[in-house]
Parts: sequence; C-alpha cells; structure tokens
Amino acid sequence: MRLNAEEFGKLEHKSITLLGMSGVGKTFLSNILRQSGWFHYSGDYRIGTRYLSEPILDNIKIQAMQVPFLRDLLRSDSIYINNNMTFENLDAVSTFLGKIGDPELGGLSLEEFKRRQNLFYHAEHAAMSDVPEFMSKARQIYGLNNFINDAGGSLCEIDDDALLDMLADNTIILYIQANKDDEKRLIDRATASPKPMYYRAEYLDEQLAIYMEENQLEYVAMIDPDAFVRWVFSRLFYSRIPRYEAIAEKYGYTIKTEDLYQIKTESDFLELVKKAITEQT
Repeated sequence: MRLNAEEFGKLEHKSITLLGMSGVGKTFLSNILRQSGWFHYSGDYRIGTRYLSEPILDNIKIQAMQVPFLRDLLRSDSIYINNNMTFENLDAVSTFLGKIGDPELGGLSLEEFKRRQNLFYHAEHAAMSDVPEFMSKARQIYGLNNFINDAGGSLCEIDDDALLDMLADNTIILYIQANKDDEKRLIDRATASPKPMYYRAEYLDEQLAIYMEENQLEYVAMIDPDAFVRWVFSRLFYSRIPRYEAIAEKYGYTIKTEDLYQIKTESDFLELVKKAITEQT
C-alpha cells in the first residue's frame, strides 16, 4: 500500500505488516498498539494454533508415549494433551521445528527435519494468506479499526510474489532494520541460546554441506544440533537482510530499531510511520 503521509493519517482503517528478523521488536511494537485498540494478528500464533496444531500435538504425544506411565494413561484416555500457546509463548512451534543432528542430543534426521520445515513453510504461507480475513473479523466482530500484522521473521523466505502483492494491497509493509549494535545483540543472543529456525530448502542444503566439510563430518547424525544453529545463525541473518530490503523497496517503507525502541505510545508510532513515508516516497 503506497500513499503519502497525509493520506496515511486520514485512513479510517490503518493496517500494517511488520517485517524483520525475530527479536528485532515486532511483538514489542504490536503489544503497544494492542493496548491502544489495534487488532494484533500474530503470524506465529496462527501457525501454532491453526496450521501446525495437529502436528505439534502428534509430536508431543510421540514423546509422551515413550514414558510407560504416560503411555498407559493416554491409551486409556485418562489424560489428554493440548496446546497452551500465547502471543508471548510460542515454544511449542519452535520445539516442533526442532534442530538437525545427533539424536542423542535431541537432533532430528535430515528427512524428518526437512519434513517439518516444509510443513512450517506452508503453514506460514497459509497464515499470511489469512490476513485479509482477519482484518475483516477485527472490524466486524471486535469493532477494531486498526490492524497490526506481526509477521514471522521468515516471511522474507517465501518466494511468492502473489502473496506479497496481496499483503501490500491490504497493508502497509514496514521493515524494521536493525543497526549494527542490534545485529550483534541478536547474534549474541542466538549464540547463547540457539533456537530452532526455518531455512529455505536450497539454503539449508548449501550450509549443511559447508558445515559438514569444515567439521569433517560424514553423516548428519554426527552434527551437534546447537553447534550447527550457532554456526549458521549469523549466516542466515545476513542472508535475509537483502531479502527484507528488496521487499521494503518494492512494497513498503523502512524504520530503524533505534527509532522503534523510542516508541511508547500509538501516537509515537504513527508519527514514525509518517516520517518514513515522507522520507521514502
């Protein structure tokens, strides 16, 4: 959605898609806006509660069935397992994605890892395709005029111009660009606590081959799952930046993390968007 600052200010129904790496501030900003009456649509929450809910539960049940005490209770329907995801706690999605490598260290086989990656890709695509429907629900059911799409960090990995066209037609795409200090913070955090990530299939194959050659590993099952995530994160981070920038240049606008972190109110945010539109139009 391309428009000038005055047109944005006059919009009766404001709708924004936030684009950027996980941890850059998308949910921080969304929470501020939600407190001001915006409808907060979390792509990852939609993925976990709708499109990956059954695979996530199946995975948990598989783990539970390995414990004799729980297995007997599940078989007799004495207990049940359910997801309890919130916008702030989406660990079940991360746990399902998992990490590749040595099964003794909690790693997944290459086949199983790629299966889950593929499921996540289609789930994220479906969740973003639902944005127009939820914009309508926000107004018709909840009476909320403004809509914030808190998209996952891997949105830039979806090579589908039709999907991006749809998001651009319905929302203003706002890329949150990390400065050098924030880039280092995100990389340091990933190194200290490596989390499961989504990788494009061809990118995963390329990086796995490099990692295994550098570490003289013959089989994927020899990989330390956390060590691989630590090694690949900065590479993934910097591979995504040009993809984010290309989307922002074609469809939207860019704001910087140092400006984002100064936001305390809805008015602060709206002024920042107007400034970005004015400077980048």
